[in-house]
Amino acid sequence: MIATIDTLHDMEASLKSAVIDLLYRLADDAIIIGHRGSEWTGFAPILEEDIAFSSMAQDDMGHAQTFYQMLFELGEPDPDTNVFARKLDQWTCAGMVSISSQRDWAMSLVRKYFYDVAASIRLDALAEGALVPLAQLARKLRSEKKYHLMHGTMWIPRLGTGTRESHQLMQSAVDTLYPHALGMFEPTSADLLLEQAGVCPREDELRKRWQAEVENVLCGATLKVDADMSPVFGGRAGKHPKDLMALLDDMQLVYNLDPHAKW
Repeated sequence: MIATIDTLHDMEASLKSAVIDLLYRLADDAIIIGHRGSEWTGFAPILEEDIAFSSMAQDDMGHAQTFYQMLFELGEPDPDTNVFARKLDQWTCAGMVSISSQRDWAMSLVRKYFYDVAASIRLDALAEGALVPLAQLARKLRSEKKYHLMHGTMWIPRLGTGTRESHQLMQSAVDTLYPHALGMFEPTSADLLLEQAGVCPREDELRKRWQAEVENVLCGATLKVDADMSPVFGGRAGKHPKDLMALLDDMQLVYNLDPHAKW
């Protein structure tokens, strides 16, 4: 039977390092997908979606803040320093959240849905995990994430089975993004320790759960997945699409003008 870990300070050094690795992946994915979502504020095709994407982006950034705060409690830099001072190769976000949608609405919808399913599956797993502070946080965050998931499961079938044009745009987005989405489950050296300690399952197990849920919805939307698609890895090891550099330049601009400024 796996014992619960009641506080962040009850972990041995090796498990602490594995949890830090996990928290960086969670936080970096959330802050970058939040930034990508915020790029639609004032530009979405209808006002309802302008509001929805802005609200979801705020939620994702808020989730990132809580993960960065937990990292700070584990001895890592404070949240502001973590977000605004790290260099490109220090980020651990998956490539899918980094690439620019080029203001392609179908790309943004599909990417957000792919991310939300992955985030929901992770939060559900963490909520049942042995690390009590993280389990408590996961239970809180998943109550917000379920509304994001509802948004995707409404729009994916609606556009997949809509007009010929909407179907083609959605299928193109799936074809482009699915290999990058698989990259959200890139294995890391932390996986085995996290599984053994009962903190969360391994990435390959989470991927299987994600694929089952996503492909069921895509099938209902008449959207197909090429079974031969290979995952695009690298993000967890600091190897990113060039689009992330441009995003970080924008996101870190004000901070880098004067890192020591007090607001």
